[in-house]
Amino acid sequence: MSADTLARRASQLGGDTTWWRGAVIYEIYPRSFQDTNGDGIGDLKGIARRLDYVASLGVDAVWIAPFFTSPMDDFGYDVADYRGVDPIFGSLADFDELLDRAHALGLRVLIDLVLSHTSDRHPWFAESRADRTNPRANWYVWADPKPDGTAPTNWLSFFGGPAWEWDGRRRQYYLHNFLVSQPDLNFHEPAVQDAVLDVARFWLDRGVDGFRLDTANKYFHDAELRDNPPITPDLSLSAMSPANPFSMQQPVYNVNRPETLLFHERLRKLMDEYPATVAVGEIGVQLTSSRNLADYTAPGRLHMAYSFDLLGPDVTAPHIRAVLEKTERDGATWTSWSFSNHDVMRAATRFGAPPEATPMLIQLLACLRGTPTLYQGEELGLCEAEVPFERLRDPYGRRFWPSYRGRDGCRTPMPWQANAPNAGFSPAEPWLPVPADHAAAAVDAQEDDPGSPLARTRAFLAWRRGERVLYTGRIAFLDCGDAALAFTRTDGHGAGLLCAFNLTGAETTITLRATAPPTAHAHGVTGGRADGACIRLAPWGAFIGRLEGGNDG
Repeated sequence: MSADTLARRASQLGGDTTWWRGAVIYEIYPRSFQDTNGDGIGDLKGIARRLDYVASLGVDAVWIAPFFTSPMDDFGYDVADYRGVDPIFGSLADFDELLDRAHALGLRVLIDLVLSHTSDRHPWFAESRADRTNPRANWYVWADPKPDGTAPTNWLSFFGGPAWEWDGRRRQYYLHNFLVSQPDLNFHEPAVQDAVLDVARFWLDRGVDGFRLDTANKYFHDAELRDNPPITPDLSLSAMSPANPFSMQQPVYNVNRPETLLFHERLRKLMDEYPATVAVGEIGVQLTSSRNLADYTAPGRLHMAYSFDLLGPDVTAPHIRAVLEKTERDGATWTSWSFSNHDVMRAATRFGAPPEATPMLIQLLACLRGTPTLYQGEELGLCEAEVPFERLRDPYGRRFWPSYRGRDGCRTPMPWQANAPNAGFSPAEPWLPVPADHAAAAVDAQEDDPGSPLARTRAFLAWRRGERVLYTGRIAFLDCGDAALAFTRTDGHGAGLLCAFNLTGAETTITLRATAPPTAHAHGVTGGRADGACIRLAPWGAFIGRLEGGNDG
């Protein structure tokens, strides 16, 4: 990073190297945020145009999903040029303008780095597959067939079927943990590690504030190419559809290999050269989530990481408590929590909550110990969209339809104007349809309604900024049955907040041990009240109250 860039960013954002602890991150899926050139696909200029809105939410940073040059087989997660912007999204100059605008608004920018694999149209792969002797011959995972011609191992692709594809030129198989057109890089090759670290440096020099690392636990494979064992009844993979045969294996030889941790130490050393930058790793498809989070966030590795444990079908209060408590016990240094992203069903639908209750889910997320990440449209109370098969674009969903409907239902365009064509997202037919109920919940339809999900989210996040105990305070859960989740966030002396959330459509009551009940304190929080030694919660209600020192709830 140039001295001028560093000085400008420091003046706009400050030099706090731990800003990310408890900060609120907002994920933007570029294809679906705002189209400015009339092709039905969102772009970087669209993001820049809407950054004032994002800043108005009270978030601290944006995570932008991939916008790199790509054939779009997996909509940007198949990268053909790590240093280029795909023309459908704009140009590098557009990105620089977006970055400057974000920094001027006090927003930090994290970009989505996809390092485990590339597109099969990346020049690196074109050279690697040409023969077995070229300079990049070992840059991807190539292996000879078994004597009978079958694949080297039994490993399965996350998108279904074998994780190996035969290549007639080299007469070898190559590994692809996702689509056939997404070959995996060989991180056992030092030159590959150096190359992807150079990619990270390129974007850090450009001024980004950090990275969301896609599939950060899939960089290495077992060099001995051992078969994965079958799953056992006591094990499961979080957020994995049972329709996918991937769920029938323990992915111990192609996920979470120990060498991956050493690479993250190299990446961390690079990032430490750029003050106040952060790396958050996606640690998915795993069997021991909390232990892995602890490993990946150990000192000198990732700043923070997240799993899919709160993104799966179990949305009950006991499950959320168990995940948080186990993560704390296993010693994860710092975690990022989310209820929605571009890969899973929208939170309102998963939780079975009505749209008007969705601010409560955001409040719960933002009160947990860790860094909350919101997904675009979550603040509007959007539910999962019903996308008919003929409009599906997601290759994962098309393969497993109808038992699994894919990821398009959470990726539909952001609704900006209730009465505009395509809800103000684009003047052209959008790449995915805009549901009527989403248009009705558009930003302009909620702006002037103080009781709307948008208004309540803004009010709460504005209030949260002044509550430092929600950034770094301790968390302790209270026993309150299975309907609600209740916990304290305290400063070590007993002072802090008591937070209670009803995750059901029925009223519930929490009995407190404390002699001095907390008093209602937070803005935008509704449906709960203190009544003597009880907290009474309406269906999908919440209560956040002030605790004095020594009051443990």
